[in-house]
Amino acid sequence: MDRFTRNYTIALGAIVVGLLLFWLLSSWNPRVGELNKVLAADAELASYPYPFRVVDFDDGVATLSSPRSFDLPAITFLGVIEPSLANKAQDDPAMIAAQNRLIHHQKRAQALVEGQPDVASVRWELDRNWYVQRGIDIASLLR
Repeated sequence: MDRFTRNYTIALGAIVVGLLLFWLLSSWNPRVGELNKVLAADAELASYPYPFRVVDFDDGVATLSSPRSFDLPAITFLGVIEPSLANKAQDDPAMIAAQNRLIHHQKRAQALVEGQPDVASVRWELDRNWYVQRGIDIASLLR
């Protein structure tokens, strides 16, 4: 390898490493881990099949993962965690009970996070990765 190629490769490598370090340091947020410990310590939340997690914390706003969104209704998620509900109507008593359990746990997660002194509000974000990990094509489920 000639001198120019070697120096060019070293300089290019240094730039890539520098950009990677900058990206890692700017995205690292220890408060996210602390808030997730608060959620994990709650026995009631730990017993629920979906692990509510803080995925971001910025300027007093905590972003929590959610298995549902306006585009992906709760009945889709509930059919995955409780296969007996998969073909039930939205107004079926078992489906309503499951939706109420989901709402209760989601509100509990929100209250635990909002109860922290530095958290002003909570924002919800669809947990696409949860569906991907189960082999579910989320794109086909979204309206």
